[in-house]
Amino acid sequence: MARLRSTRHRLRRLADIGRRQRALLIEAALWLLLARLALALVPFARLARRLGTFVPPSDPQVAERRLGGSDEHVRLAEEISWAVTRAARHVPYRAACLPQAMAARMMLKRRRVPSVLHFGAAMDAGHPLDTHAWLEAVGVEVTGFPASDFADIACFV
Repeated sequence: MARLRSTRHRLRRLADIGRRQRALLIEAALWLLLARLALALVPFARLARRLGTFVPPSDPQVAERRLGGSDEHVRLAEEISWAVTRAARHVPYRAACLPQAMAARMMLKRRRVPSVLHFGAAMDAGHPLDTHAWLEAVGVEVTGFPASDFADIACFV
């Protein structure tokens, strides 16, 4: 019974937001699902070709895409950040950092907003290598922005 109440509450909240935000949430949920399936079914080497050009973090292309863009691009990046992080909380599967970054990157790409997908790692004494992915676009921290303990090791532009 509680589960039904929770589902009804979520559906009511979805109906209460604006049409544009609702469409972004639904799009984000679909891209999260596609990213999750792609990571499960497609070898990463093949998937990487779809993510963009693989470059080191010091590459000039990374700095170019970090710079603030037009007001429209900044607004789109912020809206997509909101949609992906909200959708990730409510999908019925775990949407970790990489699927979130991939989903947001595809949503931004469709809107011709440049972005950088970062891969980082952190070493903690006594623990195995910890990895993380995050996305930034036109000066906006879109998804998964890490704590300072992750070193940026590679990017897709």
